[in-house]
Amino acid sequence: MIRINDKITIEDWELTEQFVRASGPGGQNVNKVSTAVELRFEAERSPNLPDAVKRRLRRVAGRKWTSDGAVVLFVQDTRSQARNREIAQERLAEMVREALVVPKRRVPTKVSLNQKRKRVDEKKRRGEVKALRGRVE
Repeated sequence: MIRINDKITIEDWELTEQFVRASGPGGQNVNKVSTAVELRFEAERSPNLPDAVKRRLRRVAGRKWTSDGAVVLFVQDTRSQARNREIAQERLAEMVREALVVPKRRVPTKVSLNQKRKRVDEKKRRGEVKALRGRVE
């Protein structure tokens, strides 16, 4: 069970872990031990996440979100299977925490008429200065 905050927890049945061999350096360890972790969280079917959080999680997850509504994390950072597992769970918890934050609603503003007038006046003045730089006749 992964605890996100006081109200939201991810149950063990919502997670599936698969261990595979990691790529990259590591000598014989790489060929023998399955240390990389593929953590799959069935987010769409999770009863603990509200719909709004699921929508935001989909945006936060990006390419990690599958077509069937699951978040798939692949971690092969360390040579330890247990540590990779912890890292994957931490990343998932961080993604869900990020999705919990409700974005602030943007209030559109207008430029004041005074500011528009000042801008036009300044442009006219700059135009006059540049016009004076021309050839003298």
